[in-house]
Amino acid sequence: MSTRLENKNIIVTAAGQGIGKATAIAFHKEGANVTATDLNEKTLIDLNKEFPEIKICTLDSTDNAAIKTFVDGIGKVDVLFNAVGFVHHGTVLDCEEKDWDFSFNVNIKSMYFMCKAILPKMLDQKKGSIINIASVASSLKGVPNRFAYGTSKAAIIGLTKSIAADFVKQNIRCNAIAPGTVFTPSWEDRVKQSEDPVQAKKDFIARQPMGRLGTADEIASMAVYLAGDESGFTTGNTFSVDGGMTI
Repeated sequence: MSTRLENKNIIVTAAGQGIGKATAIAFHKEGANVTATDLNEKTLIDLNKEFPEIKICTLDSTDNAAIKTFVDGIGKVDVLFNAVGFVHHGTVLDCEEKDWDFSFNVNIKSMYFMCKAILPKMLDQKKGSIINIASVASSLKGVPNRFAYGTSKAAIIGLTKSIAADFVKQNIRCNAIAPGTVFTPSWEDRVKQSEDPVQAKKDFIARQPMGRLGTADEIASMAVYLAGDESGFTTGNTFSVDGGMTI
C-alpha cells in the first residue's frame, strides 16, 4: 500500500460502483481514511466486504436534509469526491421537463448540496480539495443525444470554477475530471437497453480516437493526483481523461 494520501479523510459519493467505487478503492490503497456513500446500500455492503477499512454510509446526494445530518456526524474532511451522475439519452425534443429536472437534480444539484455542506469544515481547517466528475459531453464538446446530460455536466464545470475562484485564498482547491466513454456498469446498462446492443457498443468505441473505452481505474488515478498534496498548485481546472475525444 502506498502512502500518497496517508491520514487524509475523504468522502466519496456514488461509491457503490463504477468510477466512484474505483476511486474509493484507489484512495484507500493510497492510505486515506475513506467514507463511501451511495444510494444503493447493497453495493456499499459489497464494497465493505471487500475492503472492511472503508467506512460506508447509505446517502441520497439529492436529499439536502440527509446530507446535513451526515455531515454533522463526521469530523475533518480533507477531500470531497463527487461522482454522482445520470445519463439521459436524447435531444432537446426528447427531453421532457421531468427529464430535465431529474438530470439537474442528480448531476449538479447533488454537488451543490455536498459542496455547501462540506466547505465549512475545510474552511475551518484552512485546507481542502474538492473533485467533481464532469464529462467530455459538456461545455468541452457537443455529443449527439446528450442534451440534458451535456448541459448539466457543463454546469458542473461552472460550479467547479466558481468554487475555485471564491475560495482560492482560503487554500481550498476545486477541480473537475471530464471522462470520455468509460467501461462501467452504467455504460453496460445503456448498451443492453439500446435497440441494437452490438452496434451500440461498436458506436461507443468508434467515437474514442484510441479505439477503446477508458477504465474506471484510469479516472481514479487522476483523482488520486488531485486529492494529493502534489497537486497543491492546481485549482479551477477541468482534466479530460478521454482517450482523445477532445483533440
